[in-house]
Amino acid sequence: MHPKDIAIANYTYILPDEKIAAFPLANRDASKLLIYKERIIREDNYQNIAAYLPENSLLIFNDTKVIPARILFQKLTGGIIEIFCLEPYEAINEYSSVMNKKQRVRWKCMIGGAGKWKEGSLVKRFSSNQSVTELKVSLVEKLSDAYVVEMEWQPAHLSFAEVIVQMGDIPLPPYIKRKTEAADKERYQTIYAAYDGSVAAPTAGLHFTEPVFTSLKAKNIATDFVTLHVGAGTFKPVKASIMQHHEMHAEWMDVTKETIRNIVKNIDNNITAVGTTSLRTIESLYWMGVKATLFPEATLENLAIHQWDVYEEPLASSDFSAKESLIFLLNWMDKNNCERLIAKTQILIAPGYHFKIVKAIITNFHQPQSTLLLLVAAAVGKGWRNIYDYALENDFRFLSYGDGSLLFIHSNS
Repeated sequence: MHPKDIAIANYTYILPDEKIAAFPLANRDASKLLIYKERIIREDNYQNIAAYLPENSLLIFNDTKVIPARILFQKLTGGIIEIFCLEPYEAINEYSSVMNKKQRVRWKCMIGGAGKWKEGSLVKRFSSNQSVTELKVSLVEKLSDAYVVEMEWQPAHLSFAEVIVQMGDIPLPPYIKRKTEAADKERYQTIYAAYDGSVAAPTAGLHFTEPVFTSLKAKNIATDFVTLHVGAGTFKPVKASIMQHHEMHAEWMDVTKETIRNIVKNIDNNITAVGTTSLRTIESLYWMGVKATLFPEATLENLAIHQWDVYEEPLASSDFSAKESLIFLLNWMDKNNCERLIAKTQILIAPGYHFKIVKAIITNFHQPQSTLLLLVAAAVGKGWRNIYDYALENDFRFLSYGDGSLLFIHSNS
């Protein structure tokens, strides 16, 4: 079956509210861990995850950093308008350049209470250390699914990243039905987060601590990092009855040549993706290598992976090995004097997908009828139901602040 024909109603389960974790555990690595390998389910916690990973394997993490993307403005009449920054609304070749922009930016945003914003600009001020920062936002354009908002500020020497740290709030997922607290600024962020850009955390990584990294190193398990800036689309429900009518969210990925070489070096070892975002990034690299081979004159923009690319010609019939494809990609980078691959991926991984690089995934438990659940089903086949039934029956905590799983990919899924 082509993934376009998947009926999302076949990928649902009953998730009681009390199973959704509203708060994280005090100790990150105390979270429960479900291990699924060769159709057998085991249970432990993240402190002991190294015991279940093969020696000499490679774990790849997403080192994106969550930005305080929710900005609340209070009108003179008392009404509250929320600006939720989704992604830059301008041509960029490097995400950090937008975060470092001075004086003015344009972003694609969702607006809560947009009906209250009839005209004019909204202004918010922040005072600190005898200085005042003023942020003014103006509505530029209404899109089909969002708005274009221009933000400008004083003092003009501040970067956009510095301004939103002062003005914004951590964007907890909509299913966590409470206000953010001071502790969320630290806990809704991985300990290795490095590059500003996400509006949602790569939550599988929230469980990792320095002692866990030490245990991985003791077993000769290597680690590496990719960057994929997580968009709000990760929470976008699938409203269409079949996947053909659902538009997957596109996200920016940033991978160094050194990391791609490291993947090639470890291609015959067990490569484990920490999180669905890392997995989508790693698998996208394979298909970008295929594109670079089939279309030698491709530009960086041409290498972008669109929603159905990997299931349709000419990519679908390619039979390059993972190593071959990644070497093609490295050659393309050499030819184009490219040390880092910064591109968009819209890859949809669903049942029917054949994994090219990743052999296992560490991931939290996801919402019913979501693209993330489709990814899990692609990895473990029909066994996803047994996994989720076990988690529900054995007091696992679900979604972003919940527990997680180590799933070894079933080759015939």
